[in-house]
Amino acid sequence: MLELTVNGVVRTADVEPEMPLLWVLRDHLGLTGAKYGCGISICGACTVLVDGEPVRSCGIPASAASGKKIVTIEGLSAQGLHRVQTAWIEHEVPQCGYCQTGMIMSAVALLAKHPKPTDGQIDDAMSNLCRCGTYARVRKAIHGLAGAPIATAAAAAPGGADAPPAPAAGTA
Repeated sequence: MLELTVNGVVRTADVEPEMPLLWVLRDHLGLTGAKYGCGISICGACTVLVDGEPVRSCGIPASAASGKKIVTIEGLSAQGLHRVQTAWIEHEVPQCGYCQTGMIMSAVALLAKHPKPTDGQIDDAMSNLCRCGTYARVRKAIHGLAGAPIATAAAAAPGGADAPPAPAAGTA
C-alpha cells in the first residue's frame, strides 16, 4: 500500500512502488488531468508538481513521490480557475488542449520561482511539447501574469485571482 499526499489529501493506493506516478494518479486515484503523451518524460503532457517542482509523472515511480506534496491540475485552486488557467483562456493559448495541463503546471512552477520571468527563463521552464505550436501565446500569457495578478474580473472577484471569472455584463 502506497501513501501519497495529492492535492492536500492523503490517499492510499494498492500498487507496486515502481508503478509510474502518472498511472497511480489516473488509474487508481481517478485524477485524469495529467495526460499520457510519450511515456518517456519528453513531452510534458503528464507534468504535475511535486513539492512545488514540475515533474513528468510518467517517468518517476510513485514511491519517489511518497511523503511529498503532489499537486495536479485538479488541485491548483479550490476556488475555480487558477490565475494561470484564466490567463490561458484570455490569451487563447489552447487549441487541441492535450498538452495544456502540463504547460499550465510548468507555468505555475515557473511563476512561483520567477514572478517576472525573462524570455530565457520562460524558454528554460516551458520545455513541454505542443503539436499545435502555441508557444508564442504561452509566452504572452506568462508575461501577462508576471509580477502581479492578472487584470481580469477573476482578479477583482471576492475570491481573488484564483476565483472563477465573473459573468460578462448583460449575461446571467
